[in-house]
Amino acid sequence: MARSRKVTVSTDAHGHTAGWAPTELEPPGRPEPDPTAAAFFDVDNTMMQGASIYWFARGLAARKYFTAGDLARFAWRQLRFRLLATEHAGDMTHAKEAALAFVEGWRVDDVERLTEEIFDELMAPRIWAGTRKLALRHLDEGMRVWLVSAAPVEIGRVIAARLGLTGAIGTVAEIVDGAYTGRLVGDLMHGAAKAEAVTQLAAVEGLTLSRCVAYSDSANDLPMLSAVGRAVAVNPDGVLLRTARERGWEVRDFRTGRRAARIAVPSTAAAGLLAGAVSAGVALHRRRQLR
Repeated sequence: MARSRKVTVSTDAHGHTAGWAPTELEPPGRPEPDPTAAAFFDVDNTMMQGASIYWFARGLAARKYFTAGDLARFAWRQLRFRLLATEHAGDMTHAKEAALAFVEGWRVDDVERLTEEIFDELMAPRIWAGTRKLALRHLDEGMRVWLVSAAPVEIGRVIAARLGLTGAIGTVAEIVDGAYTGRLVGDLMHGAAKAEAVTQLAAVEGLTLSRCVAYSDSANDLPMLSAVGRAVAVNPDGVLLRTARERGWEVRDFRTGRRAARIAVPSTAAAGLLAGAVSAGVALHRRRQLR
């Protein structure tokens, strides 16, 4: 298999596969990295309002890669899948089969280029200023800061680079001759898979998990939050808020009043799980092939 990206793919003794990609940035004036500590940030509704993959789709729609109707179906399927995934958290078979139909046939370089453009246009204005400050504070303390997202790891890496962070952990997509095949390498970066990936990265990088911190908005990320020494609930959903209070975890909420209610639906409608993208992704791919 030919790869045109710098992604570390690791499989542990239990067969769990994880992938991460550094940004290779060396921010000036930052202290020497602490070799044993890192901070891990979920992306959707933790680092940004809404979901990165939804805003990516919005940017593609604006570029006429697919229609507004396709986008509406995309959002609906994301919402439907979020609800099903919450109710049947252990049943990810269909999700794994369908997850990367969204990028099948796309060149990796094209996805990264478009992600850079769309981040600047649509994602950057939706970054939570408070969450970004937390991430930058960790960098100033000498910690490495990783994003953890269900989006393809290349998309996560671009977002991390734009934010000046260390890198991203994400879903690993198979690549042949510089293009996505539409198949996964390992699991969706969702739920327990995030905790497994963080644990694998810690083993490779020499991190001490008890000295690490994780941030998320969703109860789906309880495994990751529980895997580190310090957990912080950011803009938490109801279940996570209750759990955080029970366990004495710190809570940060950058939403206010009506604004919180207004963004609740779009942020869950594209909750970072790519399986909901099948219909829109297939339409997108077909239209692109006809261009």
